[in-house]
Amino acid sequence: MIPRYLTKFGIHFLLFALLITSQFVQAQDNLRFALGSCNKSDLPQPLWEHVLSAEPDVWIWLGDIIYADTQNMKRMKRNYDLQFNHPEYKKLRTNMEVIGIWDDHDYGKNDAGKEYPKKKESRELLYDFLEIPKDHPDRDKEGAYLSRTFGEGDKTVKVILLDTRYFRDRLNFVQGRGYLPINEGSMLGEEQWQWLENELKENDAAVTFIGSGIQILHNEHKYEKWSNLPHELNKLKSLILKYQEANIILLSGDRHISEFAKERLPGLKYPLFEVTTSGLTHSYSNNPGEPNRKRIGKLITDLSFALVDIDWTDEKVTVVMKHIGKKGEVLEKVSTNFEIQK
Repeated sequence: MIPRYLTKFGIHFLLFALLITSQFVQAQDNLRFALGSCNKSDLPQPLWEHVLSAEPDVWIWLGDIIYADTQNMKRMKRNYDLQFNHPEYKKLRTNMEVIGIWDDHDYGKNDAGKEYPKKKESRELLYDFLEIPKDHPDRDKEGAYLSRTFGEGDKTVKVILLDTRYFRDRLNFVQGRGYLPINEGSMLGEEQWQWLENELKENDAAVTFIGSGIQILHNEHKYEKWSNLPHELNKLKSLILKYQEANIILLSGDRHISEFAKERLPGLKYPLFEVTTSGLTHSYSNNPGEPNRKRIGKLITDLSFALVDIDWTDEKVTVVMKHIGKKGEVLEKVSTNFEIQK
């Protein structure tokens, strides 16, 4: 007869082993990211409960985490503190990893670039909010760009977040017409461009996300976008072509609308997708339906966030992208596959 204590120990050990195995398989075979932008810390925030119920592995901020158009860093910090201690957001940041990039309103000034005088101080507040340790190497460089890798073994995902504020030269704004293209100036600055190429070159991830506060593929609206500096957009596309084995998908925020876009780049073995997700607390609800020839599906003008699921099989990795509404419903969905490199 087996002693009772040994039987009890054996059952507990078996349950523990099954738990560990389950977590390992989940970490290896799929990853889930949630992402969003445009969040006013003093407005109702109804989407966090749906983000939490989706149980993502990572939350990604894509800019406008707060709205603090100011050079007063005490005021900016109060705004960040308000968001940091929001009850639902507190649950989120204690249950998953949080990373992010800024856009103009958490940078400190609407549509601002490298001329904003408090950019160093603002960057420190952003990194404090994201809980990046004081001794982390990211603190030693200029700007707020960063990269992180998730997953294990050959089933990893890399997230690269670009800073389109700190180094960006002035744009060409024409009253009544908005921003018009100009073939001079930099979006990222020389150091960040070199860093980005190195991040793509030294990259073994199965899928790579490149995130930007402003839209990348959309070139038909009059607001901020990469095509305001078309030579810089072409430079980014050239890197995507050069390192296409990284299996790249684009992410963006800013617009107070959400949509999927797709572009076929000559020479790229797969369609290039962009997920724009914007409007966590407020959205462009009266948007008349702006044209975008690269859009897939409908333009979403209600509050929303995005979910991205990455699943591996023996021969491919599948990425499923969804926009989720304020009732937790799926508003739009697209998917793509990448061949696994042997």
